[in-house]
Amino acid sequence: MPGIRVLVVDDERLARDELCFQLGQLGNAEVVAQAGNGIEALAAVERHEPDLVFLDVQMPGLTGFEVARRLLQRDDESPALIFVTAFDQHAIQAFEVNAVDYLLKPVDAARLEQAMQRARRRLSAERTPGGAPLTDQLERIVKMMSGRPVHREQVAVKVGERFLLVQAEDIIYASLADESINIVTGQVTGTSNHRTLDDLQARLDPDVFWRVHRSHLVNINKIKEIVPWFSRNYILRMKDAKGTEIPVSRSQTKRLREYLKL
Repeated sequence: MPGIRVLVVDDERLARDELCFQLGQLGNAEVVAQAGNGIEALAAVERHEPDLVFLDVQMPGLTGFEVARRLLQRDDESPALIFVTAFDQHAIQAFEVNAVDYLLKPVDAARLEQAMQRARRRLSAERTPGGAPLTDQLERIVKMMSGRPVHREQVAVKVGERFLLVQAEDIIYASLADESINIVTGQVTGTSNHRTLDDLQARLDPDVFWRVHRSHLVNINKIKEIVPWFSRNYILRMKDAKGTEIPVSRSQTKRLREYLKL
């Protein structure tokens, strides 16, 4: 595909210059404009029609998310977004929805390259007949920020000091342990940014993710084996590498029997 036309938005000039330099090192990206605040960003989008906007989250005046809301009101197609943040962990919930990516400051060159690869894939899909409109993806971000429940397609999992985005369908189970919520997929094990298992459950598809126990949320498509246990209860053996066993509470046993015709 042709080079990606990029707009860089940040209220700190040094941060903008550094990101522009890094993009120049990657190639296949043309920085068509910079903006120092949200109002300038909206004007630059109208003037330059970028494919992709690197958007700082915390800015005076309009925040990055307020800029996203304004972009939704345009008649023209909205650009893809990559959010940039220094420490704003509450914003991770919005990144989980379906922005192309998010970057933590200072921006790591390898992560930037990964983000650009994702942007290329997103833009390529958008330009393909039948691709999901980017405005639909921005709509999900705005709904998330307004507090309306949205079933997430991606979930942020903290591994070390980084947040990795995983597809919700790849989650095998989530468990409460030592006041943290552990999330396990086939490739990643880490912790959730959500404070409670209820919060995480509310953002996932209830037809797929079942609260089989007060401390465990499982993906019913990732159950490997159902093991009969005492008093007609069950233990679920999951499809992770360890074959983790998760108990089913009495209140959920009936639902499990009915669903699986046990």
